[in-house]
This record gives sequence, structure tokens and C-alpha cells, in this order.
Amino acid sequence: CWAELAQKRPVEMGGDHHHDSERVPPNREECNKHRIDHALRDYCSHLLIPLNQCRYRTFFMPWKCEHERHAYEKCQYEEFQRRVKQAKGQL
Repeated sequence: CWAELAQKRPVEMGGDHHHDSERVPPNREECNKHRIDHALRDYCSHLLIPLNQCRYRTFFMPWKCEHERHAYEKCQYEEFQRRVKQAKGQL
């Protein structure tokens, strides 16, 4: 999906053990295989694949897949914060 993003993104240092800065986002074929919408193909799409698989397995029950949903939402938030810093010229 966004393989070039992974190459340009700097490796972050710190105690965030949940963030996998070495993870390369899935390519276009993998995104098509898992039916990821084009609007959702971003740096965090590698976390959307297991989340959607869990949702399908559990019939979209809202109390299921909490770990996967939290990991995806956290990645989205961190990416948003990175873009805000970049827009302010702090990165």
C-alpha cells in the first residue's frame, strides 16, 4: 500500500514497545487480497488486516477484537501526531 512511506519514515526511539517501526505496510496485492478500501490504505493498514479478520470471525461483536482495534487506533493517532509535527516544522 504505502511501502515508500515505510522507507522514508524515521525510526523512533523510546519505550513504545507496541509500535513496530520495522514493519513494512502491506503491498497493493496484499491490500487487494484482504479487501482493504483505498481510503484506509495508509501506514497503519498492516494492523487493519488482523482487525478485519477478527471482526469477520466474531460477527462484528463490539466487545470482541479490542486488542486489535486498540492497536490500530493507536497507530492512527501516532501517525496523526507525526503529521501535525511535520506540518508545524518540528520533524
